[in-house]
Amino acid sequence: MLSLKSCALALLSTNVVAVVASNAHWQQPLGAFSSASYEHGLFVPFEDLHALSKTEFTTLGHPLFPNYGVRIKESDFCDGTVKSYTGYIDVEARHLFFYFFESRDDPDKDDVIFWTNGGPGCSSSLGLFMELGPCRVTSPDNSTFNPYSWNEKANIFFIDQPIGVGFSYADYGEYVGTTEDGAKDVAAFVAIFFEHFTKFKGRSFHMAGESYGGRYIPAYASYVYDQNAKLIAAGATPVNLTSIMIGNGCSDGITMIPSYYDMQCKSETVAPVVDISTCVAIKRALPRCQQWLKESCHDTTDSISCAAALSFCSTTVQAPFFTTGMNPYDISKPCDGPISETLCYPVTKKIASFLDKPHVRRTLGVDSDYFSGRNFSECNDEVSSRFRRGLDSVFPSPYYIAALLERGIRTLIYVGANDWICNWIGNQNMLLNLDWTGSDAFKAAELKEWMVDGGVAGLTRSAGKLTFATIDGAGHMVPFDKPKESLELVKRWLAVEDL
Repeated sequence: MLSLKSCALALLSTNVVAVVASNAHWQQPLGAFSSASYEHGLFVPFEDLHALSKTEFTTLGHPLFPNYGVRIKESDFCDGTVKSYTGYIDVEARHLFFYFFESRDDPDKDDVIFWTNGGPGCSSSLGLFMELGPCRVTSPDNSTFNPYSWNEKANIFFIDQPIGVGFSYADYGEYVGTTEDGAKDVAAFVAIFFEHFTKFKGRSFHMAGESYGGRYIPAYASYVYDQNAKLIAAGATPVNLTSIMIGNGCSDGITMIPSYYDMQCKSETVAPVVDISTCVAIKRALPRCQQWLKESCHDTTDSISCAAALSFCSTTVQAPFFTTGMNPYDISKPCDGPISETLCYPVTKKIASFLDKPHVRRTLGVDSDYFSGRNFSECNDEVSSRFRRGLDSVFPSPYYIAALLERGIRTLIYVGANDWICNWIGNQNMLLNLDWTGSDAFKAAELKEWMVDGGVAGLTRSAGKLTFATIDGAGHMVPFDKPKESLELVKRWLAVEDL
């Protein structure tokens, strides 16, 4: 969601790379390792996920990543049909929380999916407990089995990132202020996980996210891809990055901001929701908005002028929508509750209350020393503001997408047709303007219907490694609104089938 506020014990020596640790932070000196120690056989992978403790963390390190440790434990919850795990990615004084669920189908053979929500600053617990996870929170005291979870056919991670989001935190106020800085942490974690749990080596790995994930995922996948060269050089196994999947992503302001006019003033999905005089004012302001954005945010890096351009576009193009009272995540319905409290979905408050329960936190292994007395927050405004001040959103993420396509990484951009904030028109225009060798073929491809159970699910266009799809009747959070269609989309994508 886009934030509008924008074995349990190994050798006890300097060669230890997996040790049992309590909830206290692990202090094993990982800095003693080097690529040489890996090459000479001093690295011993933990290997068996099922050997992990349910009561204590096992901490994993790797000689190629001396400043990183991964604490992980079995945390059977949410889906009684599979094993689940939780833990922290420890980057010195920074700690990123994650969940991992095995596949319901064949965990020893199925692909692996990485998932992050957006914001920037929103917890992936929203994706887990509201959208595509193995269970959905239906009340502050209960969760129910989700038959349409993406772990029907894949092993899947949910990660609270960057630092400060969800159950992730820093000891002394450290923070990450750009997507590229966050990418380093994610790439290191991915490598450590695959190196330790060797049964996943070589598995197809898919990096997925929604909303500001349109900014995160292209960069994170690029870092994972580039890191593979270093892994190979050190004698390690590269991560089999196979695809990226972006749902309702905001990847490119140059094409997304003009689309706000189309979505609120034209009958692209629903009838216009803004009055005529306001639409005329927006239309007149658009050329200045677009030119200013291009000149100050993309052609140059004039931070003062770029910030002013973003402010102008927000005031003239985006702000009128919020006077309507409609849901920016689903333009077909009004916002349910104050957006600052519910994000237009009251279930988000139930999720927060559920994650405040002491027994839930104990099961998950949440670091109680830090979170004792702190309420769970779905989105962190401070993180959002920090990224906004750093103008992180204006980086042209299509450059990453094009580069990944050139390297054979399959790319799926799917969009709920009712979303306003990261809508299908802006995403389609971004892809039609994408500079890559398959551009002409993609533009020439037919925009056609795709079907689920004999009914039209949406529209799709595909060429080479790139696929675009809309989902009828869905808003910003496709798996929440259309769970069956969402799962079918992902199953076909993993199986490399046409929509």
